[in-house]
Amino acid sequence: MTLRVYNTLTRKKEEFVPIEAGKVKMYVCGPTVYNYIHIGNGRPVIFFDVVRRFLESQKYEVTYITNFTDVDDKMIRKAEELGVTVPELAETFIAAFLEDIKALGVHEATLNPRVTENMPEIIEFIAALVEKGYAYEARGDVYYRTTKFAEYGKLSHQNLEELQYGIRIEVDDRKENPQDFVLWKAAKPGEIYWDSPWGQGRPGWHIECSAMVRKYLGETIDIHGGGQDLTFPHHECEIAQTEAVTGHPMANYWLHNAFLNIDNEKMSKSLGNGILIRDLVQQLKPEVFRFFMLSAHYRNPLNFSDESLKQAANALERIQNANDNLKHRLATASASGEADAALVARVAAIANQFVEKMNDDFNTPDAITAVFDLVSEANLYLQQERVHTAALQLLLDQLQAFDQTLGILSKQTDELLDEEIEQLIVERTEARKSKNWARADEIRDLLTEKGIFLEDTPQGIRWRRK
Repeated sequence: MTLRVYNTLTRKKEEFVPIEAGKVKMYVCGPTVYNYIHIGNGRPVIFFDVVRRFLESQKYEVTYITNFTDVDDKMIRKAEELGVTVPELAETFIAAFLEDIKALGVHEATLNPRVTENMPEIIEFIAALVEKGYAYEARGDVYYRTTKFAEYGKLSHQNLEELQYGIRIEVDDRKENPQDFVLWKAAKPGEIYWDSPWGQGRPGWHIECSAMVRKYLGETIDIHGGGQDLTFPHHECEIAQTEAVTGHPMANYWLHNAFLNIDNEKMSKSLGNGILIRDLVQQLKPEVFRFFMLSAHYRNPLNFSDESLKQAANALERIQNANDNLKHRLATASASGEADAALVARVAAIANQFVEKMNDDFNTPDAITAVFDLVSEANLYLQQERVHTAALQLLLDQLQAFDQTLGILSKQTDELLDEEIEQLIVERTEARKSKNWARADEIRDLLTEKGIFLEDTPQGIRWRRK
């Protein structure tokens, strides 16, 4: 089965055909860096990381760009509150963002361009829009003339009149139409600014991504992604700007993830129910949050609650235990030889099932079902008294392959390594044989403290992480 994705632009699933065979150009809108990211921000961060990982597992060469908006009104206000410069504020929260997504197991982007590093390209882009009649200057500001772009509204599937209240700017007499949006904002006294043909100022929000997409990925890209809230106005305005200049589609596929709710309520500042990623990962393993995020289809709303996290933790523990038990038996098994043909066939079928589900618009919950099918196979095999290293390796390799896409198995570096655990178990066994009960108990207590639980079975001692 070939990959099919739901395209917001066409409102249907379409076969994914890259512009260049074997390569994918992908842009996902990044944060405005004036604060720490919250768990709602975590959904697109994790989902599009999985999209990228899956594409790479299918042998695509992915160029993955996510930007930093490091100057805008919010940043100027926040910098004033804190008594720092806008660049200083940006450095603080860019570092925090990278630290937070690393904790979530998110791979580094190919590039993280910043608005302030691309000002010449942004100004050039605005100038091209003015020259083509799609933009006009008004007392130091520059606005996009939405009535000039006939297809404005095609992404959000609304007409111009329906959209007039969604633009992120107050209506004023400088604009020809209320729907027109700002490309360049004249600087107020004391504000950070750049020189331009229209005077000192800074870019509007939407133009930044249009300029950076064209600079780093080209006039048309394969995938443009972000949260559902970016469909309008941000992505709608990006399309209008870019396609007015280039005359080509900005992106062939537009992907948007749905919202994350907290205890069945929309997360909002007014409710004060936001939870920061850096606070959350102090309370539970990041892999649990990541698993929870992938437990629902990305286009469906997802409800965050203590109960849903508990369910995610319990489910993930089953997968983690299977992984650890396979490693343990592999380290102690002595029987070699080929894996049973029937087992090989079942594992191959499960692997195909996983890929089929991911090919169906990145259906992670159904792909996770395939992971549990593999866990069941592993657990059944581990119950045998005599196991073969080839079969254990087959099961372990496939589980690890699934994790290369999902990124849900434990990566914590402060835990005991598997080899260290095995050595301690051997030492404890020897201590018990020599009736050194104190040392045996000491090792058990150490393992328990590190979240390692021992279980005596007919096949020997098994261990699992809490």
